[in-house]
Amino acid sequence: MSQKLAISALAKIPPENAHNLSISALRLNLAPKIVGFQSRKLETRVAGLQLASPVGLAAGYDKDAVVVAPLLRAGFGFIEVGTVTPHAQGGNPKPRLFRLKRDKAVINRFGFNSAGADAVARRLKDRPKSGIVGLNIGANKDSRNFVSDFIEVLMRCGQHVDFATINVSSPNTESLRDLQQKQHLGSLLDRVIQARESLSRQLPIFLKVSPDLESSEVCNVAEAVLKAKIDGIIATNTTVCRKHLRTPGPYEKGGLSGRPLFNRSTQVLAQLYEATEGQTPLIGVGGIDSAKAAYQKIEAGASAIQLYTALAYKGLSLVEEISAGLEQLLDKDGFASISDVTGTRAKEFL
Repeated sequence: MSQKLAISALAKIPPENAHNLSISALRLNLAPKIVGFQSRKLETRVAGLQLASPVGLAAGYDKDAVVVAPLLRAGFGFIEVGTVTPHAQGGNPKPRLFRLKRDKAVINRFGFNSAGADAVARRLKDRPKSGIVGLNIGANKDSRNFVSDFIEVLMRCGQHVDFATINVSSPNTESLRDLQQKQHLGSLLDRVIQARESLSRQLPIFLKVSPDLESSEVCNVAEAVLKAKIDGIIATNTTVCRKHLRTPGPYEKGGLSGRPLFNRSTQVLAQLYEATEGQTPLIGVGGIDSAKAAYQKIEAGASAIQLYTALAYKGLSLVEEISAGLEQLLDKDGFASISDVTGTRAKEFL
């Protein structure tokens, strides 16, 4: 009941203010207590990371790693902070976050607002060591070399996290998505992998891709990832597409996330699973707001999933709801583990 009242109250104020208030509530331990659902059947291994649950928090919520400990207590199998840029930047002018209530979606054009790598590194240094924490890496808006920015953040923060994600797919930083193209991606990945060698430990490197890639571009991404031996792919980021929305337009510029993204992001996920022949672990994200949706992502090829936008509409208890529902679906279909389900219906989502 307290969670429902909180969601209702937050829905009445501007969305970015609501986001900031939810962060403050977590910092002050004012958020509803979430017990978390645990099951041996949900334990899984992704890119060498042992996860207690395949249900993770996507990047974008805790941008500056200020509530890592409370989030790890909320039932997530893993969380991802960021996006973090080398130097602090304010991002795009406000307003830059917009609700599409009828679609259970949001549009954002934050533009990588970040406290910067040094500030985030200081916070991550003191993070709890018992959970899995990833770092989403971006580039400064005025950067002259995006790849150098990725490497700089990795060098400053990498020793304090369990995996790092190269974000080349945000639609809110000009020209960033161009790095997904064949002529750029291979060199980028090679340089990041080479830079990782200087860290004290070889943390997994993931690549986060756009849902707006054409089929040929998806195949090019898969080829580059396999060649560079990247540890995993996160599919997908937000979309610039505005098709099939129920909320009346005109629509704001930025990346759309939430329920309308589910079909396209799942299709890209399945394409990547087929193109990599299941050799590269995939994390499915985009439009997940139920155990059924999470299960479908896994059937399409995901080894784990992430959510974010649905939390704004349903609250943190959704994490426990999805986890419990996943176990029920495993039992219903006669599977012993998440890995047994991964990719079993990939071709059907193409």
